[in-house]
Amino acid sequence: MSLRVCVLASGSSGNCTYVASRTTALLIDAGLSARETTRRLAEIDVDVSSVGGICISHEHNDHIQGIRVLHNKHAIPVYANTGTIEGLRRDPKLAGLPWQVFSTGYSFQVGNLTVEPFSVPHDAYDPVGFVISCDHVCVGIVTDIGMVTNVVRERLRNCHAVVLEANHDENMLKDAPRPWYLKQRISGRQGHLSNRHAAEFLAEIASPLLEKVFLAHLSNQCNTGELALSETHAGLARTGRSGVSVSLTFPDHISELWEYDGIDPQLETTTVSERAKS
Repeated sequence: MSLRVCVLASGSSGNCTYVASRTTALLIDAGLSARETTRRLAEIDVDVSSVGGICISHEHNDHIQGIRVLHNKHAIPVYANTGTIEGLRRDPKLAGLPWQVFSTGYSFQVGNLTVEPFSVPHDAYDPVGFVISCDHVCVGIVTDIGMVTNVVRERLRNCHAVVLEANHDENMLKDAPRPWYLKQRISGRQGHLSNRHAAEFLAEIASPLLEKVFLAHLSNQCNTGELALSETHAGLARTGRSGVSVSLTFPDHISELWEYDGIDPQLETTTVSERAKS
């Protein structure tokens, strides 16, 4: 079974991730304009009309600014939980959207994709991360998170690919020309994950199934790609998982396109073992 992932945009100016099986495509968040979303999808040869749903993680503008036009122009269903919908109904432009309501902690289907939303700590009404799966293949997506919880650990532990926030380098944030209250918000339990904490978490949950990591939501003022990659590679290497491929995501262009090759390492091991017995 094939599963494809491309981060169309990630950062404070907009977040949007494409996840698709052979028959069903989803967007996780829609923080770009509808026109730009359409253009970036075309870069990976995807027509926006093929998207079967938009799943919203929370109500902040860098995750939702394209949903109204994408729904109205292309009839794409929009999925969110009650807390996020209540936050968005304050915007009169979004008040009339026909929401598809999900409950945090309960999975739902879009085509042949299973979507499991789970709670994450962030300064929003009811923010969630997602695990998207098809058969035995699953992808975890958490782009805004202040701290790692046991729920997050358990949901992402057996994913084949993970899109995870690595927002800031702690020293760069400390020295940044930003107000103290903003630094406190970013580094707080409902803020954003640092490179160090992201790397420690990935090292903790990296199983033999994990093939791909996308580092998301990098601050353009308090981080660099080199620092984020270096810390992540070092963390994975300390636990013997240096073979995991790690890539950056960007606010102004798409990431690389990752596609699962259809071979489950656990199934492969079983097959080899059975052949050895025969």
